[in-house]
Amino acid sequence: MKKRLLSGLIGLLAAQPALSMDLVETYTKAISYDSGIATARATFEAQQAASDVTRSALLPQIVGFGEANYTDSDGPSQDVSYETLAYGVRLTQPLFRAEEWFRYDASQFQTEAARAEYNLAQQQLILDVASGYFGVLRAADNLTVARSAEAAFQRQYEQAQERFDVGLIAITEVYEARATYDASKSQRIAAESELAIAREQLARLTGDYDEELENLRRNFPLSQPQPTDPAVWAETALDQNWQIRSALFELNATEANLRTAKSGHLPTLDLNASYGKTDISGLEQAATLQSQRDGTTTEAQIGITLNVPLYMGGGTQAGVRQQRSLVIAAEQSLETIRRDIRVNTRSLYSNVNTNIQSASALSQTIVSRRSALNATRAGYEVGTRNIVEVLDAQRNYFVALRDFANARYDYIVNSLQLKQASGTLSPEDLVQLNNWLSAEAPGIQALADEDDTLDNPVQ
Repeated sequence: MKKRLLSGLIGLLAAQPALSMDLVETYTKAISYDSGIATARATFEAQQAASDVTRSALLPQIVGFGEANYTDSDGPSQDVSYETLAYGVRLTQPLFRAEEWFRYDASQFQTEAARAEYNLAQQQLILDVASGYFGVLRAADNLTVARSAEAAFQRQYEQAQERFDVGLIAITEVYEARATYDASKSQRIAAESELAIAREQLARLTGDYDEELENLRRNFPLSQPQPTDPAVWAETALDQNWQIRSALFELNATEANLRTAKSGHLPTLDLNASYGKTDISGLEQAATLQSQRDGTTTEAQIGITLNVPLYMGGGTQAGVRQQRSLVIAAEQSLETIRRDIRVNTRSLYSNVNTNIQSASALSQTIVSRRSALNATRAGYEVGTRNIVEVLDAQRNYFVALRDFANARYDYIVNSLQLKQASGTLSPEDLVQLNNWLSAEAPGIQALADEDDTLDNPVQ
């Protein structure tokens, strides 16, 4: 994988058809709106400029100079007053400055670390957008289930009241139905709040409060991560994860800073050259002195300056000790990040496979609990089951619907997190997900509508 800015992949987005673009459009808006990615980009550009600043210390320094003086000298053998005007250019070219070379090396490593942080921020934005987008869909599905459950329990309560009024059931069954209905109302209220919060979190990334989002298709495939070996994913993460690469460049920078500190013991050698003129005017001299006249003097100089540090108050040795400790700290920080990334990658791989198995099991659970609910309803009609068992069966059915939807969304988010951990997450992953979204996809309601349970509670 080429180590380059992920922004180069954004061109993939513009090439996609305009039919199923909600997720891609959300990401496009976030690129221009999100303050986090703007901060990372500005930080990277600032570090690039800082590297250029350190490089300037190795390049020629050319300055123009000028000075004007008035001299009035009185003494026993002279009485002189005159004006001088000197001007010219001066060149200094460092020939040997090990400290500046190592400082420039450190700045280059810091620039690469900032580049890695920028890439990490871009991957994080992709993950945040997907998490926010599917977080809204998740909350919307949960609200759909909560509303359906509330409506079903309300009808159950009303019918229980009617059966009690005609003497078919005891009052305790009415109380049970009412308690379940009241609990379902509180769950629906909480689901409405969760949906509002999810929309706020998505709007934080895009600045736009879109009311309609395309839903995930029912036939969205839950595929096992490729390759199927978690060790391969962990090795890829150790090689390509941008957080690890940033920490590695930071370690390289601290090692260069250590070399910078040690070079404080070394001499420096500069080439100096100057060219200038000096104008003398208004020269007055006592008669006893030899006659002098006004005029212009031209002067050119070239030479080499050598500076050898002998004693700097102990500051150089202290700086070496400081930088050596910082190198040790950077090494340990890098090792900690590597261990965390390795564990996190393997855990995410396991989570993705768990989500696949859970979704498959929950899909069957929906069928099983629907059948159990129908059987419990039938038993209630003939008197072999009570209303508590019916309410529990109905509640379990709605829980299965909700958990199935959540398992699919967990799979998507964990899959993207796995790719981020391995350093392979890119906008193309959003494009592929976007192809499984559709404005016509009915969401979790499609599962509920396959059965008449919602519309025909126990009679």
